[in-house]
Amino acid sequence: MTSTVPALGTRTAEGSALQAVLLDMDGTLVDTEGFWWDVEAEVFAGLGYTLDDSWRHVVVGGPMTRSAGFLIEATGADISLAELTVLLNDGFEERIGRALPLMPGAERLLAELSEHEIPTALVSASHRRIIDRVLTSLGAHHFALTVAGDEVPRTKPYPDPYLTAAAGLGADPHRCAVVEDTATGVAAAEAAGCHVVAVPSVAPIAPALRRTVVPSLEQVDLAFLRGLMTHTR
Repeated sequence: MTSTVPALGTRTAEGSALQAVLLDMDGTLVDTEGFWWDVEAEVFAGLGYTLDDSWRHVVVGGPMTRSAGFLIEATGADISLAELTVLLNDGFEERIGRALPLMPGAERLLAELSEHEIPTALVSASHRRIIDRVLTSLGAHHFALTVAGDEVPRTKPYPDPYLTAAAGLGADPHRCAVVEDTATGVAAAEAAGCHVVAVPSVAPIAPALRRTVVPSLEQVDLAFLRGLMTHTR
């Protein structure tokens, strides 16, 4: 879906130009939300606990500290947050070392954004060590900036990660398009003032003002993202 649209920075009769694209990682670009749950289940099984499948919707898309803290409290496991964080990151890193499937449409979208020199950032609640491993498959050259969950004072659902990314790219958050897959990420992007494209991975997400919901990244291209700006002043 290569687009034939005005160059970045131009204005159209309908509104202002798209200034930057900010992309979530897990569940949005790489099919790893299930990996995190599998690793969490394995780690807690090793501690002698079985996770309730209903907890999956609680821990998805959030920062490591929130997810790990919830699971410690829910299970009563005798382990510190710092110890559990290390075990989860180790397990996830080992898992993605075996396989790291991209979400449908991700490779094509990243290539198109790079081709048109659209300022693009990767914004994730995952820690830096995980982001750097994933970038070896996604291609670090696709991103002018990456923001990790352990590099901001408050991560998603707070707006800090997206405000940091927009500032780093010299963009107005209101002229940024964010692509997210969870309610937590959507909340962070909307709190930052960005227009959101939601591609739900685990739980449904409803459309709203400045929020467009699509079933797959295969429906998203540069013309689509620029159209969000022209239809939302």
